[in-house]
Amino acid sequence: MTGLTELENKVRESVGVRLFTVLAWIPERQALRRVHSSDPERYPVGGEKTVEVARGWLARCIEAGEPYFGPDRAAVREIFADHELIESLGCGAIINVPVKDGGQVLGVLNILDAEGSYDEESVAVAASLAPLAVPALRAVHEAAQ
Repeated sequence: MTGLTELENKVRESVGVRLFTVLAWIPERQALRRVHSSDPERYPVGGEKTVEVARGWLARCIEAGEPYFGPDRAAVREIFADHELIESLGCGAIINVPVKDGGQVLGVLNILDAEGSYDEESVAVAASLAPLAVPALRAVHEAAQ
């Protein structure tokens, strides 16, 4: 999707990443649809998750529009049903950043790397890059209407 590969490269340069995906929020279905993936074999574009993640994650990222930071494997295991696949890729830390257009959450950036790779500064840098995904996610929402 236009612009998301460039965003992935910026995230890779400024924060570091082993797995990068962008998910569009589909509020009428309470689902997240993958629109970009750095690993399309294991995390294909078009894949959807009805939100099988923990309720606290949904409240934080989607409803409140705040980033989620899981610094270690325990945090990843607590929140994500696919934690075994995540760990098999060498990922044990995650930053999820909501992408907002005005007050509306359009989707989420998922940035994963080895346990201990990220800190609060990493979260702030990732959050500063999230607006770059607005045009692509806005297009997804417009196409769905």
